[in-house]
Parts: sequence; structure tokens; C-alpha cells
Amino acid sequence: MYLLGFDIGSSSVKVSLIAGKSGECVSSSFYPKQEMKITARQTGWAEQEPEQWWGNLKLALQEVLSESKVDPKDIDSIGISYQMHGLVMVDKDQQVIRPSIIWCDSRAAAIGNQALKEIGEEKCLTSLLNSPGNFTASKLKWIKDNEPEQYSRIHKIMLPGDYIAMKLSGEIKTTVSGLSEGIFWDFQQNEVSKLVMEYYGFDASFVPEIVPTFSVQSEVSEFAANELGLEKGTKISYRAGDQPNNALSLNVLNPGEIATTAGTSGVVYGVSEEVAYDPKSRVNTFAHVNYSAKSNRLGVLLCINGTGILNSWLNKNVGDSGISYEKMNDMASEIAIGSDGLSILPFGNGAERVLENKNPGATLAGINFNIHSQAHLFRAAQEGIVFSFKYGMEVMETIGIKAKVIRAGKANMFLSPIFRETLAGVTGATIELYNTDGSVGAARGAGIGSGYYSSSQEAFSNLTKLETIKPDPQRVVAYHAAYESWKKELEKAIK
Repeated sequence: MYLLGFDIGSSSVKVSLIAGKSGECVSSSFYPKQEMKITARQTGWAEQEPEQWWGNLKLALQEVLSESKVDPKDIDSIGISYQMHGLVMVDKDQQVIRPSIIWCDSRAAAIGNQALKEIGEEKCLTSLLNSPGNFTASKLKWIKDNEPEQYSRIHKIMLPGDYIAMKLSGEIKTTVSGLSEGIFWDFQQNEVSKLVMEYYGFDASFVPEIVPTFSVQSEVSEFAANELGLEKGTKISYRAGDQPNNALSLNVLNPGEIATTAGTSGVVYGVSEEVAYDPKSRVNTFAHVNYSAKSNRLGVLLCINGTGILNSWLNKNVGDSGISYEKMNDMASEIAIGSDGLSILPFGNGAERVLENKNPGATLAGINFNIHSQAHLFRAAQEGIVFSFKYGMEVMETIGIKAKVIRAGKANMFLSPIFRETLAGVTGATIELYNTDGSVGAARGAGIGSGYYSSSQEAFSNLTKLETIKPDPQRVVAYHAAYESWKKELEKAIK
């Protein structure tokens, strides 16, 4: 039997098919081959057409089925990972009312800040574990205030993964983990937050039926089966936001375990059993994939918007045209730790939550025209990205998340030896790299939810560790000195 995983990103949709017994990825594809369109009708806005996700899913799935030659009857179940915090609204005929307001749209930030002030910080943080901020609930309030005609047509609200599940099954459902990421969940009462629903004036009927994250949530309908080439009745048995799912992909399920990603943006995600929150909401706490009322499993999420995008910008704009990332890494490796006093703040991709929503922009500090070169820029950029992680992880430590082992997929910035060695050196944590990604993780999640696997231990028994990077004791002092120098530049920038 086989397991199918869908990963609905904002850049592309990836589909992977894994063999259930071995856990081996049989075939994988993503669409579009160029980045998906994001519409910004005003500064700070970001929207996507949900039908675009569905269309790209179909194309990627067709390629996977064609390449693998697997009979759809042999696919046990489907898991879905999706971009977090997006808002999808449908009418009674399950037709999308307007484009989705996605995760990086900041139009509702003022609404969330006002809610925090009027509801009361302590009340919000103790029940929601977060400020309403710029999350899904605040985006819905923006619709209510600014597009009343569209708002009046709402039958149900969904997250992007709920929409894909609806298209597959014809049924509209959601999860506690999903509701918590939208700031709709009351952790004290263990129910949809009356506080948020009443303050924003939302109709309780907007919230779909809640199903467990791991469960047979629905089945592929005859209509979707015909459209996609799947078997009618195939189980849909897992869904989760991309960061909780990334943690699942790396078998990060228990308190004290930490997962990280470093693509365009970067995330450090730690699991806790304590109901804890940052009073300044610089990091956020959501229900993890294995959360339940009886077993607190909470994901504490640090997000840095400006990570790999800085490295990409340097690749496109500095030095020889067409320079490879491998060559950039080689050049950077010739420079000493600390980049001879050159510091780069990577915050050039919008306001940073860890900086209390300040937007200092990217900064180049300490440049010396007589000694600094391209290679110094390449090294300082990677160090700056790592140091931004370290800065945020210090906030995570205040609420009980201490990094001893950090797990990541061997991809993106983790392909760079400098990046991973600097992260190990400055945090003191051991870095473990694995052969997995979000779509493969979603497929494993499907196997857990459908009962194909008897436990998460069985699901991840074949997860392969590719590399282990331990801190180099002889370089720790140098890494910390470079970090403290970088941190002083950050403090100047955010005063």
C-alpha cells in the first residue's frame, strides 16, 4: 500500500507518494515550476486564488501517478500540509467568495493590536496564548469591516488545508491545531473561543465541524476521484499547517524536541507540554499536531521573515552573474568567523514579530573598504541569518524551550556547511539533518491517521538521519563574540 502527501505552499504545491512499509518516496513532483502568483493590490497585501492551489495539485499529482505507475486503488490514504494563517471563505454552494488572504498579508495587524488592547493583554494571552495579531481571525474582521457584501455570503471559513480537503471530499471540516493557528481556540476552556467570536461579532456557524488531526476525516468523493484520477473512498486522514507538519516530518512530537526550516523565511519550532506564552508575542504558541485536552503538546514558533531571501538577493545582485550557491559557500568558508567585523542584519522582508513587529530593514554594518570583499558579504549574510535565529531562541528560552538537539531537512540554507556549523556553534545544540520534507511528512501523517501505522514510532522507523553536526569547542568563543557584536548592531537598529 501507498500513502499520498500534499503540501500546499504559497510558492508551489508539492505531491509525494511513499511506500507504506519502507517509507521510501516513490515519486514526487511540484507545480508550478516557477513561483505561484501572489497578488498585492495594495502595499502589505497578499492574496492567492484557492483554485490556483487546486489546479497545481492536479498537475503535480498527475505527474506522480504517471511516473510511479501506482494503481490508485493501492493508495491507502491522503495527508495534507498547508501554508498557515490563510483565510478562505465559501458560500452555501462551496464556492469561494473572494481570493484567500494568505499568511504574509499584513492588512489586519492594526485590528489585532486593537483587539489585544480592548480585550486586555492578560486575558488574550492566558486564553489564546497569543495576541490576535495579524492572524486569521483578524483577517476575517477586516472582511467584515471592509467588504460587508462578501462577508454576508459566508457559509464557512477555512484554512487553506481545509479548502483542499473540501475539494477532495465535498465536506467542510477543520482541526483544533488549525483553529489555534487562526487564533480561534481557547486553551483554558478547550473550545472555540467565545472571547474572539463575540468581540469580533462572528457567527458561530462559520466554524466548520472539528475533527482530530489524525483520523479518517473524510473520503475522496466520486467527483474529485474522476477529476484527479484517484479512487473514490480513499481516506483523507491528516491535515496540519506547514510548520507543525514540518515538525511531524522530523518526528518532533515530544516536549523538548525542536525542528527548524530555513528557506525564504526561517522557523524554529519547539514542542512544550507547559501552557506558556511570551508576554510580548514575539514567538507564538499553537496546538501541535498531537495536542489534546488530556495531553498538552504545544508548538512554540519563532519566525524570521528575512533568512534565505537574503542569501538569494546576494546571489542575484552581488558579484558575478550566475554564481552558484555552492561557490558562494566556498568563498565564504575562506573568511574567518565574525567576517572581520562585518555584520549583516537580515530583516529586509517585512516587519519581524520577534522584534515586536518593528521593521528595521536589512543593514550592512562595519564595512571596511580596504579589507572586505564579496566573500565577506557571503559569510556575514549567513552568520546574520543564524544570529537572528539565536536572538529569537533566547526569547524561546524564557518560556522553557531550550535547544539541545535541532532537527532539519537537508535542504535550503542547511545545505551550507557554514550555516549549520555556525548554528551549532552559537546555540550549543547538535544539528541533525534528515531526508524528508513537508509532503513526505504529510504522507506519513496520513498513515498514522488512517491506522495503516500502529504508532508514530512505526511511521518514522525508516526516517534516515543524513548528517550530525556537533558544536566545535575550539570555535565556540569566536561564534559568541561574533554574535554579541551582531547583537549590538541590532539593538542600535531597533531603538
